[in-house]
Amino acid sequence: METFAYVAVGALVGLVIGLTGIGGGSLMTPLLIVVFRQSATVAVGTDLLFAGLTKLAATLLFGRQRGVDWVVCRQLLYGSLPAALLTLGWMASRSSASPSELAVIRPCLALLLIGSAIALMAHRFLKVAVISVDSHRQPLDRHQALLTIIAGLFIGAAVTLTSVGAGALATAALVYIYSKRLTPARLVATDIAHALPLTVVAGIGHSLQGHVDYALLLPLLVGSMPGVWLGTRVAVYAPQSMLRAIIALMLAFSGWRLWAG
Repeated sequence: METFAYVAVGALVGLVIGLTGIGGGSLMTPLLIVVFRQSATVAVGTDLLFAGLTKLAATLLFGRQRGVDWVVCRQLLYGSLPAALLTLGWMASRSSASPSELAVIRPCLALLLIGSAIALMAHRFLKVAVISVDSHRQPLDRHQALLTIIAGLFIGAAVTLTSVGAGALATAALVYIYSKRLTPARLVATDIAHALPLTVVAGIGHSLQGHVDYALLLPLLVGSMPGVWLGTRVAVYAPQSMLRAIIALMLAFSGWRLWAG
């Protein structure tokens, strides 16, 4: 029965990833901790590999549709991959003190979940605000590459430590930096393509530190593959604003539960 529950959760999260590009860490990690009572380190490590393999399928589907802006994706990776490796090195240096590690991960995860919820809820307002000040954006537009790399640094560290940030926070950053360049569909596709190598690298690093439960990972993947396939097929027709509001409420609740302990 527990295996079936993992398959069902994997399918649900895969569906959300395919629909919105969000859900890998933001939904799966708190579910593993709050509902299935996994430790924070195992939940983060297992979810990173789950997200990487799930987003591989989504990237292939979006890549065939030519929806990925590969220039923006590379610029994000210039910041996020070095930050991921540095964070993994810091975690490895603390590997002998798992209670301290847990004490760091849970509050950081809670704060990032709440931050992701705010970013999702503010998505439309941020876009309107950016458009309203387009006449003053020339200095920003000249430094788009640098701002993208800086955003990647923060996202890489956040994702590696908590598995959260590659979806909602990356989307908010890209909306602000590339208000004209990225359509909603290309935004989702680019976000997923960037998250793929980041989560794989971070997941492998966690695996080498013994933070991945492969017996748990397999049923999650079995459910996620058909879920993400279905999500990418219906993403064009889905009401994105409603989906984002629902996910934001779930993230805020999960963040509060983790913060409350």
